[in-house]
Amino acid sequence: MKTVFITGATSGIGKATAQSLASNHRLILCGRRSDKLEQVKKELEQITQVYTLVFDVCNREDVYNAINSLPEEWKTIDVLVNNAGNAHGLATFQEADLADMEAMIDINVKGLMYVTKAVLPFMLSSGKGHIVNLSSIAGKETYMNGTMYCASKAAVEAISKGLRLDLVSSGVKVTNIAPGAVETEFSLVRFKGDQTKAANVYAGYEPLVADDIANTIAYIVNAPEHVQIADVTIFPKAQAGATTIFKK
Repeated sequence: MKTVFITGATSGIGKATAQSLASNHRLILCGRRSDKLEQVKKELEQITQVYTLVFDVCNREDVYNAINSLPEEWKTIDVLVNNAGNAHGLATFQEADLADMEAMIDINVKGLMYVTKAVLPFMLSSGKGHIVNLSSIAGKETYMNGTMYCASKAAVEAISKGLRLDLVSSGVKVTNIAPGAVETEFSLVRFKGDQTKAANVYAGYEPLVADDIANTIAYIVNAPEHVQIADVTIFPKAQAGATTIFKK
């Protein structure tokens, strides 16, 4: 049974991915909210073995301390799903709050970097593994009022490509997943808890849901060992680009 390490596992795509993989994988679930993490653990430990780690991906010391604290029997990590990430605010570069801009770089880029650097030695020592990075269509198409979010996700795209090149002889696979519009807590966080604005993002069409992405991740990590699905872009049927969505 493979062991899967998932960041941002308390909600949204991370939680859905844990649920999707629980039937045939051991899970290491990570998040900042210990209460939410415990709820997910209680649900899924009825199905499989679950180990939890509480840390903020932005804090390098906490990331390394938590991952290095894993018991030896949990250090054989077969799959890393770098799901933790956020969007903060929607404004032009000149009007955007600097703290919001920094938060997106800290979480989406540096957090992914810290976790990957901490987990990768376990994969290299075993000569196999699979890193799955959650990017976004925003990493492929920059849009107005989203400069730093798009920049952070473009960095994820570049990291995924670079890792694939650097690790090609190591036995470690790398997949980049770029979702379009997915109805999760994403817009609620972006709009600082404004439920009306968040709801408007998904009004007038059927967006993706977390399970759609989780099912794709399950397909990818369960592909034959010789198959490396390098890059996947996933839209709802009504979407054709980062900002092109047909609403009725």
